[in-house]
Amino acid sequence: MTNKQNIFLIGPMGAGKTTMGRQIAKRLNMDFEDSDHAIEAHTGVDIPLIFEKEGEDGFRKRETAIIDELTQKTHLVLATGGGAVLAKENRQYLKNRGTVIYLHSDIKHLLERVGHDKNRPLLQTADPAATLREIMKIREPLYRETADIIINTGQQSIRAVINVMLDKLRKFNSTSGLK
Repeated sequence: MTNKQNIFLIGPMGAGKTTMGRQIAKRLNMDFEDSDHAIEAHTGVDIPLIFEKEGEDGFRKRETAIIDELTQKTHLVLATGGGAVLAKENRQYLKNRGTVIYLHSDIKHLLERVGHDKNRPLLQTADPAATLREIMKIREPLYRETADIIINTGQQSIRAVINVMLDKLRKFNSTSGLK
């Protein structure tokens, strides 16, 4: 099933996928889902506990199942987890079932937003900045490969980023034959 009317947000932790996703969904009168929140709702536990009990591999399997399920919905804005692009299946689900927007932000801004967040299991290290740089070295090419649209979230206000996103979506949809 192909439904480019869906909007899927990808990018690193702290890029604003959930915040922007909720706003975009509201502005476009669409449903909103966050894949991490859906995993927590399905399992009844938070993501750090899943990482603790099942490791990253166990979490990624759950993530792929949720992304497959959610991307089959229609009229949806989906905020994915930062590592969703690691699985080839997820990248295919996202590319084939919606318009993918990569919310890009530099390491400095990401660290300001999530550097001390205890709900980010991958950043619970002695040097979160180094960890984030390593994560981005792997994920950046995958984000770019998967994205239809790339938006820098940088220091702009949420409203400014959303306006840019809506404008780029309109342009993308008009050139891809969608309304």
